[in-house]
Formats: sequence, structure tokens, C-alpha cells
Amino acid sequence: MPKFLYLASQSPRRRQLLDQIGVRHELLLPGPGEDGEALEAVLPGEPPLDYVQRVTLAKLDAARTRLLARGLPAAPILCADTTVALDGLILGKPADDEDAARMLQQLAGRTHGVLSAVAVVEGPHAVFEPRMRLQVSSVRLRALDSEEIVRYVASGESQGKAGAYAIQSQAAAWIEHIDGSHSGIMGLPLFETAELLRGLGWRF
Repeated sequence: MPKFLYLASQSPRRRQLLDQIGVRHELLLPGPGEDGEALEAVLPGEPPLDYVQRVTLAKLDAARTRLLARGLPAAPILCADTTVALDGLILGKPADDEDAARMLQQLAGRTHGVLSAVAVVEGPHAVFEPRMRLQVSSVRLRALDSEEIVRYVASGESQGKAGAYAIQSQAAAWIEHIDGSHSGIMGLPLFETAELLRGLGWRF
């Protein structure tokens, strides 16, 4: 079983979830000259399923290049991406509080999709041969009034979150129904992650 893997993500939730299943990891984050946000730009007309898979593989390839450039010890690399989709449209990270409020107004009282892709590559080999799994959940938020939305956005929880909310925050009180993976909605589907890591020698 590998001793550890590199996690190419700044998300504290993904670190927490890897800890939960006992996977030792080290961060492999972009340097000052890398524009990680640029990898998350949506292409014109791009469907959510295509988007989340493309971005995950792009992040993984960038992390592999980073590992080679830094001369770090070889180890598997893991990347993930999560997005929210409503009526086929991608609701990414809000640009500001106004954008966050707009997204929450769209989601209130409706069912939306949360798409999470996770991918691993076995060390910095010359050939890029990633393995990827996809998890799709459905989430229904209850109807919300404007005061609730304003209060939540003011808490700061919306920023940096796809769809402008986090299931592990106070927004959990709004969720009427989930069909899918709670950890996937958080940002790292643990069943799919464990399946990928078993293929690399991890035991769970």
C-alpha cells in the first residue's frame, strides 16, 4: 500500500474527508506563477458533466507537471472538482455577494444536481494515464425568503463554494432531500475515491 498521496486541492473539506478514511496525504498546490482559477473557466455551451470531468483532468495534469518540476518524491496524485447544475446550467463559485444571493434565489425551492469528479494518476510517469470516477447527486433546497439569503451570504459561507452554499454549513438546515453522496456534495465522493485508491494498492 502506498505510504501517501499528493492532494492537489486547497479545499480543507477534501483534506478532512481523506483523513476520515485514513489516507495520508500532502498538499501539492500551485505556485505563485500558476493560475489555478483559469482552469475552472467554463467553455461556451459546455455541459456540466463535460465541464467537471475536463476541469478535474486539467487540474491533475497541472499537478503532475508541478510534481515533476519540483523534483518531489514519486507518489500518486489526487484531484477533484465539484460543480452545481440547474436546468443544465453551471452554477460555479460566486463572483461576489450579489452573485451568491442570485444563485441561492435560483436554487431555493428546487432540486439541483451536484456533480463531483475525482481522478488519480500513479506518480509522475512520462505518460499521463489518469483514472477517474464521477458521482452525481440531487439536492432539494426548501423555499427561502430574501432575509434568510442575505443573512447566509453575510456569513461569508457562500464565497468559494459552487452554487454559493456548503452542505456542511448552516445551509444544511435548508436541505429537504438528498439523493446521492453526502461526501460528494462536500467535494470528494468517498466511495468513488476509495474505489480508485484500491486500484493503486490502498486497503479500506
